[in-house]
Amino acid sequence: MTATLIWILVGLVVIGLYLSWTAGRLDRLHARIDAARAALDAQLLRRASVAQELATSGVLDPAASIVLYEAAHAARQAQEDQREVAESELSQALRAVFAEAQQVEAVRSAPGGEDAARELAQAVRRVPMARRFHNDTVRAARALRRHRKVRLFRLAGHAPFPMAFEMDDEPPAALADRAGA
Repeated sequence: MTATLIWILVGLVVIGLYLSWTAGRLDRLHARIDAARAALDAQLLRRASVAQELATSGVLDPAASIVLYEAAHAARQAQEDQREVAESELSQALRAVFAEAQQVEAVRSAPGGEDAARELAQAVRRVPMARRFHNDTVRAARALRRHRKVRLFRLAGHAPFPMAFEMDDEPPAALADRAGA
């Protein structure tokens, strides 16, 4: 009888340790999601800021400046529920303004344009990487949260179900070519 109780107690301790380890893993994934979201937000803000700065610099033609400024301003001011749409529209505006390499060359030839073109190229390259890292972390947390043991023992606590950030982040071809330069 005593041996049976000891084995039951050992089994309960092992199960408790396993559930505690799983809850800790889930908590670390949620922390990584928060960090990845902060990094993504920083890259999106940087891209919008650089685009807005370039739009107001007088380097672009007036129509391109207006299109780029309005899209960048909308992306910076968007509420959380409209953020994905606003960021996608900024990506589309960047592709429209920098559809051809001549536009990038015109920016580069202006005073201070070389730095502005390089900074914008880096910003449009980093957004997809940050978004991919965020979405990969979200995917891992979702997979763990779908396990029966996590749902049964409510190991996620009151944390909201993680959501991926879906947007059009394809960079303009002319800027993508300059990103490594």
